[in-house]
Amino acid sequence: MMGRRIFLASTAAAAAAVGQGTALADTQDEAGTHDAADTHDETEGEVAPLDTDFVDFLTRAADARADSVLDGYGTYLKELRDQGKARSSARALRTLTSVYVHGDSRRHHDAALLGPLGELAEALAEEQFDDGLWDQGAAHSPPDTAFSIVDLNLTHSLLTGDDHEATRPLRATLERILRKAGPGLATGGLHTANHRWLVCSALARIHARWPDPSYPERIDAWLAEGIDQLPGGEYSERSPTYSAVVTNPALLTLARHYGRRDLYGVVRRNLAATLYVIEPNGEVESVHSRRQDQTVLRYLPEFWLQYRELAIRDGDGRFAAVAALLRERGTDQTFGETPPGDRLAEVLDRPELARELPQPAELQADFEHHDTACGLVRVRRDDRTASIFGGTDFPDVRAISSGLSTNPTFFKMRKGDAILDSLRLAPQFFSLGHFRAEHLERTVDGWRLTAEVHAAYHQPLPPQHRRRDGLYPLTDDGRFWSAMDFPHRPKEYRTLRTEVLVQETAGGSWTLDVQLTGSEVPFALELCFRPGGTLTGAGLEPVTGTPDTYHLVSGEASYTVGDDRITFGPGNGKGGRQPPVVDAGERYSWMSGSLTPAGIRVLITGRSPLDHRLTLR
Repeated sequence: MMGRRIFLASTAAAAAAVGQGTALADTQDEAGTHDAADTHDETEGEVAPLDTDFVDFLTRAADARADSVLDGYGTYLKELRDQGKARSSARALRTLTSVYVHGDSRRHHDAALLGPLGELAEALAEEQFDDGLWDQGAAHSPPDTAFSIVDLNLTHSLLTGDDHEATRPLRATLERILRKAGPGLATGGLHTANHRWLVCSALARIHARWPDPSYPERIDAWLAEGIDQLPGGEYSERSPTYSAVVTNPALLTLARHYGRRDLYGVVRRNLAATLYVIEPNGEVESVHSRRQDQTVLRYLPEFWLQYRELAIRDGDGRFAAVAALLRERGTDQTFGETPPGDRLAEVLDRPELARELPQPAELQADFEHHDTACGLVRVRRDDRTASIFGGTDFPDVRAISSGLSTNPTFFKMRKGDAILDSLRLAPQFFSLGHFRAEHLERTVDGWRLTAEVHAAYHQPLPPQHRRRDGLYPLTDDGRFWSAMDFPHRPKEYRTLRTEVLVQETAGGSWTLDVQLTGSEVPFALELCFRPGGTLTGAGLEPVTGTPDTYHLVSGEASYTVGDDRITFGPGNGKGGRQPPVVDAGERYSWMSGSLTPAGIRVLITGRSPLDHRLTLR
């Protein structure tokens, strides 16, 4: 039974066993010394204090979550059988198991759970292919299977530790699933950078219980590629939420169950980097991401147990402060993909996470931080924050594609609940689309973003490249393709140069001096505010045919949420030569795509060459 007394004893035993997974030699961290947590004095037999408030919170949340799972577990089974979606069923199984084995749960050893647990496990076994994999959106997918195997590894471990007679058939089914999945994970491929570590973590726990030489061989092959951590602490996908919430738990599992204690240092650096992208309301800035979260909100609670684990392991007061803040906010916050009740299983699996936190330090609330590897500047002044972004991949690869950072937002700011989610600049220049900075540099009094784009008019081919049949290669002009043999043609270029000087002024206000030179073209500055507030200003005019979009033609306007307000402007007139139009570029329009952000949009228009100072206060 995993009640409070067992928890108290287990926290000491677990702390002593940290990093003692498979029989690999101890490794050293980047400083050349063993990880500090390996010297914890719990090995002397001291029982570590239990954070009863934290455990009680998770227990209540898990009980409530289990009720919800029981009410809807038929839906999970239907998704599994009709669509091959194993992940929701595996997670439901994990959640129900956590309350079944936990001595303080009101469903501890509740016989009413055995039927649903068995049905979920049998369905997962039935839908598992002969190669040990599931589909989950991709045919016979090793990485998608690994997500489910991570949960089932943990579930099997909890049930084995509980050793309740009534779950013997369930444990046998899970063992069959896990053993069957091992070879497929040890030979199958994957898609993305974070999948490598996910698959390794799933294999490491299978290998710890049912050793097979092919498992460490595959794990070592993936790990030999090197952990893809950038100098600033982000991983190569630059995804502070989507990627990191997969990678960090996977690396922590390898640290514990595969003897790679050096990986604690990797996770530690990522969590330290994340401190700079946390918003006061618990959102995480991700404009610089190369994955889905570059345009999607994700939330700090996804990191809760990671911060808690490293705070306890290292005695890090900063990380403890984040974990304490998340507990203080309790259910009064957005949890994202993982409800708090789903976390109990992880704490039961690693009882050291239930120890009391070290003394929290005061989190930095006044800083300016430049992550050069991501082209991101973060500024915070208490409840006022700003992001300056000049690190998209577009200037290097000239492509819009999944896996690239292409968000054209170059500035964001918050004053409490008043949130400017996006500031973009869209010139109508040969349909090349938004301004995306090629350089971000520090100046004496601010930050400078610059870009120079070119479009060509093509001249006749030189005689040596002409063909009598007129059949020339299909080549890329940089904007479109045509059978014109573009590389061999002389060109006449048109150029547009853009510079934005971003300066912080007193009281957390900002000025942005926007300069466009070269070609004469119309442009629009697009400000997009988070829905839920009120927009006011005498110079605002609705844009016909475009909902929630306004044209600021003169003076200033304000966006207000409660007592918080962002005042911005001035407008820059109107007319047929500066229409209130945002041209996302041919790369989007050709595919009927859109770059229109969700929210309340205000356009300030003009025509180059022009200097315009935008003030936000």
